[in-house]
Amino acid sequence: MSLLTKIPQYKCFRQFNRPRLLPLNYTISLTYRCNSRCKTCNIWFKKTDELTIEEYKKIFTSMGTSPYWITISGGEPFLRKDIVEIIQCLYKTCRPKIINIPTNGILTEIIVDKVKNILTLCPGTKLVINVSLDEIGEKHDEIRNIKDNFAKTIKTFNNLKKINHPNLTVGIHTVVSKFNFKRLPEIASELISLNPDSYITEIAEKRVELDTINSDITPSLEEYTTAIDELVNILKTYPASGLGKITRAFRFNYYNMVKKVLKEKRQIIPCYAGFSSCHIAPNGDVWMCCIKADPIGNLRQANYDFREIWFSEKAKEERKKIKNGSCFCPLANASYTNMLFNIKTLVKIALTFF
Repeated sequence: MSLLTKIPQYKCFRQFNRPRLLPLNYTISLTYRCNSRCKTCNIWFKKTDELTIEEYKKIFTSMGTSPYWITISGGEPFLRKDIVEIIQCLYKTCRPKIINIPTNGILTEIIVDKVKNILTLCPGTKLVINVSLDEIGEKHDEIRNIKDNFAKTIKTFNNLKKINHPNLTVGIHTVVSKFNFKRLPEIASELISLNPDSYITEIAEKRVELDTINSDITPSLEEYTTAIDELVNILKTYPASGLGKITRAFRFNYYNMVKKVLKEKRQIIPCYAGFSSCHIAPNGDVWMCCIKADPIGNLRQANYDFREIWFSEKAKEERKKIKNGSCFCPLANASYTNMLFNIKTLVKIALTFF
C-alpha cells in the first residue's frame, strides 16, 4: 500500500519530469565474476574494476532512503567476500524493505553462512534468495556447463530452507531458453515439488549486460507461448493465499505481457525504467536498465553522487527515449514495477486475485 501512494508522483515524473524522484527499485551488480558458464549468459567473460565497500558507502549515502526494493546481483554475488558488509551498509543507510539476491547456488556453505549473517544484521528487511535452476539433474549441469551444479544447488536450497527465518523467502528461478522450453512443464513440476516459497521464470534475453546480443537463446513466440501456458496451468493447481496469491497474479500478468512483447515488439505498457528503476554496474556505471546497458554516467567520475547522475541532462535525454517507446523488452525486474504503475494492469491483477 505504501507503494501505491507513490504512483501519482511517478506518473507525473514520467509525464512532466516533475517532481524529480529517485528510483524505488535498484539493481546493484557487485561483480561480473561467476563460477557458472551458462549457455544463456556470457557475463563471466567481462572484466572490470569493482567498486569497493568504501565507495559503496558514499553511493548509498547519496541514494538516501529512496530504495524500496533492491536486487543484489552479479555474476555470482556471493563471490564478493565482502557481500555481507556491503549489504549491512546498504541496510543501515537506505533501509530498503526488500533485498533480493539471485544465486547459482554452487557455494553452499558460503551462501548459507552469509545469508544467516545478513538476516541477523538487517532485521527490518525481507530477504529474498532466488536459487537458479534451469533443468533437472545432469541436464541442468549441461546448461550451466558445471559438473554437479544441480546437486550443489539443491543442497544449498535445502539448507537455506532449514534456516526457517520469518524474514527469509527462498525461491527457485528458471530461465526459459532455447535449451529447456520444451521441458518446462516437467522442470516446473519437479522444482515446485521441492516446496519453494516462490517459483518464478524469466525468458532468456539478448542483453548487453550479459554479452548475449548475438546469441540464439530466446525461444520464439510459439515456443514460449506453449511452454508458459502449460506452466500457468500447473501453477494454478497449487493453492495460494495472501501475499503469495498477489505475487502469483503479478506473475501471470507478466507472462502474458512477455507473449505480447514477443509478438508486437513494442512497449505493451509504459516503461518506468529510468524513472522508478535503475541498474548500477560493478564499475559504477549507472544504467536505466541492463538490456541496453547504456551508461548515463559513472559514479566514480561523479564523486559517488547518484543524484548528480540521475538528474543529469544525459539521464533526461534517455528518459525521453524510453517515454517515446524507442525500446521494448520483457525484463522482469523492470516489468513488475511497470505493472504497479499501470492502472489497467492493476485492475486485471485485482480481478485475478479476487
